[in-house]
Amino acid sequence: MNANEQQSKALAFLRISIGLLFLIFAEYKLVNTKFIWGGMAQNISQFLDQGSYPFIRPLLRNIILPHAVFFGAVVAISELLIAISLLTGTLVRWASAGGLTMMLLFLLSSNYPGPEAQFWQFFGASLEHSVLAICFTTLWITPSSQRCTLLKPKQ
Repeated sequence: MNANEQQSKALAFLRISIGLLFLIFAEYKLVNTKFIWGGMAQNISQFLDQGSYPFIRPLLRNIILPHAVFFGAVVAISELLIAISLLTGTLVRWASAGGLTMMLLFLLSSNYPGPEAQFWQFFGASLEHSVLAICFTTLWITPSSQRCTLLKPKQ
């Protein structure tokens, strides 16, 4: 197996693994609709009280929170579409851009370590979202010829 084939398999493994994670996230939100019908609003309220970056608070307070059911459904459906895309290898670049955007919004909404935090603490606080953001960035910038299939037929 040459280096390109190894890279392709590694990227396919990453893509499929993230797709499975997002399928689990979407399933939780779509099957048990508590997230859509109240959970999203509860999360946003907690973020506003204790975890969002100051510059994103007006967006959360004035746009997202009043329409939390709509945005809860958007998040759940987006996670399902990202999962399907990553699992099938279809529109991976678009799904990765959407996933990266989602992770950055989640990071800014919930991972603020506070105004007195040391510089390195911003990175530590962001790990739950920044790691997936890095994975989505990797999939987004990878040429499609290297990220499409896990097993290529032998020729």
